[in-house]
This record gives sequence, structure tokens and C-alpha cells, in this order.
Amino acid sequence: MLDRITPIILTYNEAPNIGYRLRELSWAADIVIVDSYSDDDTVNIVSSFPRVRLFQRRFDKHASQWNFALTETGILTDWILALDADYRLTDAFTEEIRTLTSRVEDIGGYQARFNYCIHGRQIRSGVYPAVVVLYQRKLAEYVQDGHTQRLAINGKVGTLNSQLFHDDRKPLADFLRTQYSYAKLEATKLLSLSQREVGVADRIRRHRVIAPLAVVLWCLIFRGGILDGWPGFYYAFQRGFA
Repeated sequence: MLDRITPIILTYNEAPNIGYRLRELSWAADIVIVDSYSDDDTVNIVSSFPRVRLFQRRFDKHASQWNFALTETGILTDWILALDADYRLTDAFTEEIRTLTSRVEDIGGYQARFNYCIHGRQIRSGVYPAVVVLYQRKLAEYVQDGHTQRLAINGKVGTLNSQLFHDDRKPLADFLRTQYSYAKLEATKLLSLSQREVGVADRIRRHRVIAPLAVVLWCLIFRGGILDGWPGFYYAFQRGFA
């Protein structure tokens, strides 16, 4: 199965992460990177790896970047492994997708669950959702959803047994910077929804005072982050700020 998969990674100033990801993808015959004109060492790191094809596109929306990667980069394989630069692969994950059998033809994609890490240390309080990371290229299209993208698949979605790690090694300043731009897009989405379209979580998010406190308490108390020590408090602060 691995020879039928092309990994795609979008990058912008991912020097702290991208080298780790590309080493974990040493099995791939073709890797596509779509870079949004990074001004750190990302491009130099990417260029040092064989079998990696680098494209640069000025960023406008996440969905547009992903759809460009799918349709404009000359990918020939049937399957795509869509990764963020901070998704850490495990040997178990690689082995599972290697051994997927012919039954995959009945499925449009597979989602993976995540273990969240703070500076390389796994925490129990992570609220990162399952994401469809492996899918058939011709059955998929990305649509914009708030600050990020949503993958629309024309087919069934299965769940992989092995998990990935979300392990971002970029400094806190980078996180804070991106949240300002993400917040504007999320606010636009929330305010555009009708009452019928707004779920419980989004209703809470509409309250500027209640929402940050609620997510901090959820991460620390209900998700057990207080038992993770400093990484748990650090993560709760990140989510409260977001």
C-alpha cells in the first residue's frame, strides 16, 4: 500500500518541525510540500531531502492551499497522506497503512486519532479531534471552515487503530501570532451562523468572558490536565488564549 500513497505537507516557517516529518517519511517515493514562502530555514531543510518536490504558493486560505496540492502538483498515486508539519508519525502507524489490504477500495478515507504533546511530552488533556489523514485523491476536496479547512469525501470513512502525535516544536510566539489571524476567521464563522446551526460548544465560544475560563477548566479538571504538571497548565493556557 505504501507505494500507492503520496504524502502532502503544507508549510510556513516550519523549520523546527519539518526535518523530523521528512525523516519519518523515508518510505515515500514522492513527497509534496506546498510552502507559503517561508522566511526561516524551512525551504533549505526541505531541499536537502531526496524525493521531495517543493512548490511555493502565496497563502490565501487553507482550503485553497490543499486543493492546489491535490490538483496542481502532478501527483500520480491514488492515495494521499495529508499531514501537518507537527504531526509525528509512529512505526505502528506506518506499519498499519502499509498492511491495508484491497478492502481499502470500499473506503474513501481513514481518520486517525491523536495524542497531544507539549514540547515532546504527551499529555492526557489534549482535545485535538480525529482527522482524516489518508484518503483517495479523486474522491476528496477541501472546503474552508472557519480558520481552517474541512475535507469533503465522497465515500465511507474508516478509523485507523494506531494514533499519531501532535507535537509542535515551534516557539510560543509563533502560536500566539497565528491565533490572532485564526480568531478573526473563527469569529466571522460564528457570527454568520443561525441559531439553528449553532451547537452547544459554539454557543459557549460566543461568550468572550465565559469561553476562555470554560476551556481552561475543561482541560485542567475534566480532562485531567492538572495531573500533567507544567505541560498541562501550558496547554490549558494555549486553549484559553485561543
